[in-house]
Amino acid sequence: MIITLFLTPVVHAGEQQYEELSDSTRASLQGLFSDRAPTRLFFDTPAEGERWLAEMSRRLAKILPRRSILQNEQARRDFLVSLHYEATRAGLPPQLVLSLVHVESAFRKYAISSAGARGYMQVMPFWTGLISGEQPHNLFNLRTNLRYGTIILRHYLDIEKGNLFRALGRYNGSLGRAHYPNAVQAKWKKHWVWP
Repeated sequence: MIITLFLTPVVHAGEQQYEELSDSTRASLQGLFSDRAPTRLFFDTPAEGERWLAEMSRRLAKILPRRSILQNEQARRDFLVSLHYEATRAGLPPQLVLSLVHVESAFRKYAISSAGARGYMQVMPFWTGLISGEQPHNLFNLRTNLRYGTIILRHYLDIEKGNLFRALGRYNGSLGRAHYPNAVQAKWKKHWVWP
C-alpha cells in the first residue's frame, strides 16, 4: 500500500475557495462558458499551428505515464487543440495552461483530489453552479474541464489585476504561499516554453 502511494502522482488542487460572485461577475463568466463553437487553433497560419501542435504533442508524449489515455496520438492532438482553444478564448497563454495541468493532474483525465476537485485542471464541483447556474456538469469531459479551469484562472487573474503569482495561489487555494505558483512557472520554463 505504501509503495502505491509513492507511485501515484500528487493531485494539487482541491483547495479552491467558494466565494459568492456578484451578479455582473456571474453574468460575465456565464458568457464565457456559453460558447459552443468547434475547437480550433489560433495561429497566423495553419502551418504555424501545425508546428505548435506537433511540438507540444512530442513533448507531452515524453512525460506521460505509460497507461495514459493521451498516449494515443489522436487523443493527444484533440487534447492540445481543445486546450489551445479554451486558453486562447479566455485570454490565457496555452503554455501557462499546459503548465497548470502538468502540476494539477499530471495530465490525468480522471484525477480526483482529496477535496473532490476533478479532471485535468482539478476543478471543484461548486464552480458548475456558480458559473453556469446548472448542476452538475461532467468535469471529466475534456472540453468542459478545460472551459471551467480556464474561466476560473481568468477570473482570478482579473481579481488580482494580472498578478499571475497571486492568481495561481488563488487557483490552488494557497494564496500567499510560493510553492504552487513556483511549481507551475517551473513546469512552464522547463517543459512548455514556445517561441
